Amino acid sequence: MMIMSALRDNEANEEELYDYEEEDEEDPDSIYGKATSISVEKGYVGIHSSGFRDFLLKQELLRAIIDAGLEHPSEVQQECIPQAMLGTDVICQAKSGMGKTAVFVLSTLHQIEPVFGQIAGLVLCHTRELTYQICHEFERFSTYLPEVKVAVFHGGVNIKIHKDLLKKECPHIAVGTPGRILALVRDKDLRLKNARHFVLDECDKMLVSLDMRRDVQQIFKMTPHDKQVMMFSATLSKEMRPVCKKFMRDPVEIYVDNEAKLTLHGLVQHYIKLTEEEKNRKLNDLLDALDFNQVVIFVKSINRAAELNRLLVDCNFPSICIHSGMSQEERLTHYKGFKEGLKRILVATDLVGRGIDMERVNIVINYDMPDSADTYLHRVGRAGRFGTKGVGITFVSSALDSHVLNQVQQRFEVDVKELPEQIDTATYGMHSKWFAFNCLVSRALELCLIEWILLLSKEGFL
Repeated sequence: MMIMSALRDNEANEEELYDYEEEDEEDPDSIYGKATSISVEKGYVGIHSSGFRDFLLKQELLRAIIDAGLEHPSEVQQECIPQAMLGTDVICQAKSGMGKTAVFVLSTLHQIEPVFGQIAGLVLCHTRELTYQICHEFERFSTYLPEVKVAVFHGGVNIKIHKDLLKKECPHIAVGTPGRILALVRDKDLRLKNARHFVLDECDKMLVSLDMRRDVQQIFKMTPHDKQVMMFSATLSKEMRPVCKKFMRDPVEIYVDNEAKLTLHGLVQHYIKLTEEEKNRKLNDLLDALDFNQVVIFVKSINRAAELNRLLVDCNFPSICIHSGMSQEERLTHYKGFKEGLKRILVATDLVGRGIDMERVNIVINYDMPDSADTYLHRVGRAGRFGTKGVGITFVSSALDSHVLNQVQQRFEVDVKELPEQIDTATYGMHSKWFAFNCLVSRALELCLIEWILLLSKEGFL
């Protein structure tokens, strides 16, 4: 069955970008003068012998870290947190799932001194789902800092609700998308004159889009001159690095030493050659055969996401979908439901391809080939998070698909092999049976609770 695609292209007029444009790569710092950055170039390192206590973080943060079950910092945390805690500007590129979010969350919470009615930290990201994930991390690590308030601001919500929130209970840390934050700043409802921390997560995604970059620039101008700027991404091209540094002063630059090391450890990657008409049958067979915790299936358009999800549900698969054509409330409900394990299959567009952390996912399927090697990396990075095992399977149905796959293999120096008839579950199936068991136990307890309530009701206790 052929599923109709609907591709949407975003175009922007480069001449409209009037500020922070690249005049000269040799002298990229148009705001603060020449940057004298330190480049830390390292490959993959396993678990460090040092612990979070060595960073001398606030005791309240250390207690929250222990509660979260974290013992040893990842490589990116080892390199970034000591610098970020001191208020140094940071540019960081590191593999997906290596704990970049915790870097700016912990370093910001360590430095912040909350003052009633003043925003001290601003975090910008490109999707609404990512704003909620980042907010959750701030809330998780500020458990023992109850005076610190965090709030989320994004489109799809009546702006009056956000304006009322800022008047009644102004947060100390604001997490939002550039469009909504800029609207609130322009209306003077969100005041950034006391902001001391300015963070861009998935910075390349925001700065490569000229419209979004323009919004970021306008917001940046509303913040104090003296502040800390931190930018993070899993993919950051050499062409984008000078653009990032224009927002910074003497940044510490932490990059992997070459692009080949961006591919994820513990992630097995395969491809399947087939026709467009064969995709649905093959997907059905894979979902029947594979032993998975949760799986994310990426498609290239809203229409294809909705249609493929409908087909999977009709075939009795526990599927749900997320795409930008859904209402905000529906998107968040689906996102939370999948993250909490209520559904085991997610069909999605690239809306969830970047930054979204779904720790139970151990299989990613590219039903449609992404349009670039960068997008491929972000997609398959949803599996194999922070050293866990996973598998990425890509459908190749055209000459263009083969071209993108070749780009992936050449750029990241990875050998993507054709999918064999049998896959060793030990390469990706870690904890899947335990997860399935937990799902069964949860369902059994739910049924017992329902029966107990019905019994109490029948006996007149309720």
